[in-house]
Amino acid sequence: MSKRSIKITMSAVLAAAALTAAAPATAMSAKAPLAPLTDVRIATHFNLSAGQMPENIALLPDGTADVTFAASRQVAQVTPRGATRILATLPAPADGGVKTPVLGFALATGIVRTSDGTVYVLYATGTADLTGLWRLRPGRAPQRIAALPANGLPNGLALDEHGKRLYITDSVLGTVWTVPIAGGKPTAWSTAPELARAGFLGANGAKVHRGALWVTNLDRGTLLRIPIRSGNRAGAPQVKASGLAGIDDFAFTGRGDEILAALNGPNTVVRIKSDGTGTTVLDATDGLQNPTSIALRGNDVYVLSAAYTTATDPNLLRARLSDHR
Repeated sequence: MSKRSIKITMSAVLAAAALTAAAPATAMSAKAPLAPLTDVRIATHFNLSAGQMPENIALLPDGTADVTFAASRQVAQVTPRGATRILATLPAPADGGVKTPVLGFALATGIVRTSDGTVYVLYATGTADLTGLWRLRPGRAPQRIAALPANGLPNGLALDEHGKRLYITDSVLGTVWTVPIAGGKPTAWSTAPELARAGFLGANGAKVHRGALWVTNLDRGTLLRIPIRSGNRAGAPQVKASGLAGIDDFAFTGRGDEILAALNGPNTVVRIKSDGTGTTVLDATDGLQNPTSIALRGNDVYVLSAAYTTATDPNLLRARLSDHR
């Protein structure tokens, strides 16, 4: 699929998301003059013409970042000094991915990494033979370990390493799937209506935090908390923040339930406190180009920008989280 086609498709998706986020607005202030992020800089520029549109990120202990490149179907590694190395390219679907729901191109999405160095990646192709959860191990070819519905769009991936389980959001089917780390048949963990899309993409980013799975809904502009009950049963979703049109992935800051969230279409990163109120901490003036995901290692903040609609500069931005509250 051409860059122009991807841009047109994503522009439609993100514009619709901005229009359909119908939830009551979170109290969101403008970018603060004393924002809690310092030392903001673009650490790495990616190659747009090669399809290097970074979608999701997982950090290694030394600050190296594993990232997925959506349009090129690749998993890459970015060193702390900014050098990029391709780890794997997922196999192309026979039809080029034209049947991929909503987007019309095959894409690598969520990524997590376990403590033993195993990498897990989601892949959406619109075909039954490739769509699903893939595992990458050093020196081995990528292997699909769980098939997911071809008419869905697996997107967010969350790891519960203690429970040896992965959670997968499907942005089209409005479902959270769960799969053992070893792989196998997925189980529909939650199909709550709060996960459903409102025309384009619904359930998106996902993280396990304090006994719950936290999930964003891009179309509805919401941040949800879904309790993980005994026996790995899903509780009823609770809306923790709303009015966040275009919210993609997010990361907890280590300050209770406070998060940093990427708002893709609005081209901002917001800090959302435990009470649901938010402040813009990064915007286009900092170099954001449709931010997709965020990761933290201590006070080091990593933000990926895919440039889906700006079509200018996909990049990795880095910053420091200060103690200013």
